[in-house]
Amino acid sequence: MPKLKTHSGAAKRFKKTGTGKFKRGQSKMRHILTSKATKTKRKLSAITLVSVADTPKVARMLPYA
Repeated sequence: MPKLKTHSGAAKRFKKTGTGKFKRGQSKMRHILTSKATKTKRKLSAITLVSVADTPKVARMLPYA
């Protein structure tokens, strides 16, 4: 069986946790930060988990994660 290719865009965005879930960063933190509240920016800076519905898609893109 041939080797599988890792989706390089997904490899930069997702990391696998010890329990097999995938963690991801949040969007809306790149620019126009002056108009966002401090509380919003603090919450968006936190790492969160990929939803259960999207986990199989991410796992397919990262076969060796």
